[in-house]
Amino acid sequence: MHIQETFKALADPTRREILMHLSRQEMTIGEVTERFEITRAAVKKHLNILEEGQLISVHAQGRERINRLEAQGLSVVSDWIGYFDQFWDQRLGALKTVVEDAEKAKRNSIKGKV
Repeated sequence: MHIQETFKALADPTRREILMHLSRQEMTIGEVTERFEITRAAVKKHLNILEEGQLISVHAQGRERINRLEAQGLSVVSDWIGYFDQFWDQRLGALKTVVEDAEKAKRNSIKGKV
């Protein structure tokens, strides 16, 4: 399932940092490796997981493999989180009503004592 691979890719802080770098510019494996204190093999593994999660694409440019952020891959995550926004909206709306009702009751109680 696509969303599982996407969340797996985002679960690791190194991969999230790689995505931040790729959001600024396309990079080769070597360029990504220069920004981290891990081996080239470890970077390649992270990039493979990001590609499996459809968060990056890789294309050949001569002998180099260029890694590019695929921002639409994040739309799966955004949609999933957005689904739960409606529950927060409902709960916050209910809380607002409770607070307003309590304030109104307090005002009415003060008026009754005066």
